[in-house]
This record gives sequence, C-alpha cells and structure tokens, in this order.
Amino acid sequence: MSKYLNTANQDLIKLAQQNQAAYLSASPFPSISFDDFFNPDLLSKILEEFPDLSKKDSISYKDQKQIKFAGKGENDFGEETKSFMHFLNSEPFLNFLQILTGIEEPLTGDPYFFGGGQHEIKRGGLLKVHADFNKHPQLKLDRRINVLVYLNKDWKEEYGGFFELWDKNMENCDKKILPTFNKLAIFSTTDFSYHGHPDALNCPEDRSRKSLALYYYSNGRPSSEINHNAKHNTLFQERKNNDIDKTAFKSTGKQRLKSLIKNITPPLIYNGIIRSNDE
Repeated sequence: MSKYLNTANQDLIKLAQQNQAAYLSASPFPSISFDDFFNPDLLSKILEEFPDLSKKDSISYKDQKQIKFAGKGENDFGEETKSFMHFLNSEPFLNFLQILTGIEEPLTGDPYFFGGGQHEIKRGGLLKVHADFNKHPQLKLDRRINVLVYLNKDWKEEYGGFFELWDKNMENCDKKILPTFNKLAIFSTTDFSYHGHPDALNCPEDRSRKSLALYYYSNGRPSSEINHNAKHNTLFQERKNNDIDKTAFKSTGKQRLKSLIKNITPPLIYNGIIRSNDE
C-alpha cells in the first residue's frame, strides 16, 4: 500500500483505466479532478511544512495579469513535501498519467520543477486565463500535462480562487474547480488549453491559496496541439465581454509600448517626452 495515496486509490492503473474516457471527453479540453485523492494525514503534514512564500527567496509576480508567488525548485520543500513530490515524478504515477491521458509519447516528470513546485496566492492575487509555456528550457521537451494538488482546508466558495477552464474562443468558462484540500486536478496542456484563476482572491488576510504544481513532458507531440510552432512563454488571453480584463490587458499593452519606446529612444529625448506627458 502506498503511503501517499488514499485507501480507495491504491490501484493507480485500474483508476486510470476507469477514468480515461471521462478525461479524454471532458470539455473544454481533456481534464479531470478528483476529491480526496491522496493520504489526508500526509497532506496535512505537507501543509504544515508549506512556507509563507512572500517571506522566502521565491519568485514574485505582480502585474495586471498575475499576482502570485512561486517557490524555486526544492529550495523550501520540507522532508514530507520532497518525498511526496518525488513520488509524483516516479514510475507508478507516470504510468497512471500515461494511461489516464492516452498520450502515446512516453511521459517524463521534471526533476527541476521549473515553473512548478509550491505556489501561493494571497488576498487580491490572481492569474489571468492563459495557455502555458510549451517547452522546458533545459530538457527541451514538450509540455503535455499539468498536475495541481490543492492544500486549502475549510475553503469557502466566497473566497473565490476557482481554477477555471475556458473554451478555445474565450467566450465561456466550461469548468470551475474549487481549490479545496486534497483536490487533484489534471489537464492536458496545448496552445489552446486556456485556464487560470482570473479574478482577485477574496479570502481573509490571514489565509492564502496554496497548491503544488507538477508538469510533465514528452519528446514530440501531435501537430493538432500546436498553434505556435516556435518555443513560447505563457500566452495570456482576454475573456470576451469582460470589463476587468479589458482594463488589465489595455494597461499591459500600454506598459509594453512604453518599454519599447524607452528601449529605442535616446535617454535625453525619452526623459523629455516623459516630463512633458507628466506636466
């Protein structure tokens, strides 16, 4: 019996076979979520080990499209967390993902936890809808699967923080998942798998939305999953008919234009332009 899994989920191969059809037919793209998937006692220990990432040497994102914290690899993993994350990169769990997702190319985990690991969003934080970066910067492999493990006990709907899956045209949110304790979410990552936590978190100040993120890769992928042939970073998408997103994406566009102008304009001329605009 694996110490990492809940009693009902000890046979991962059987579980994958039972849920493959549901995964592949899910809307708006292949995905699934499970309640109480892992050993709850173990996850409680992992939650106790979870640091306040705002007080660590973490990666801090703060702009119109994302306000969140992410750990740097295994830097702040406690012993239980490290053991658990290594299990999720091990052969038994990789075999589970291979069967569940129906992906033909052999899957591999990421020992570097690039972009993954511990994630934390505090009150007011968010992550706009997006498609993920598509290539691992070191391994040069194609990103295929995301696994998210939520660690939020007694999480109320009014706190928000739903994990949202959006259709290809960015018109409808087809699925919303509340990030409750011991919830496991799995989905296929393509250039069209738009997802995120797009609205500001409304939890109490002394709480935060905590999760563990793992990404899985293969050497090659079907051409139907590709919209951008070259390597790309996160592709943020504006929700249609959403006034909050219109403001956020417009502001980001202005910031990008200002940065471009600064880069191509001599400093004396640029400073003169800025002063005249401020007056």
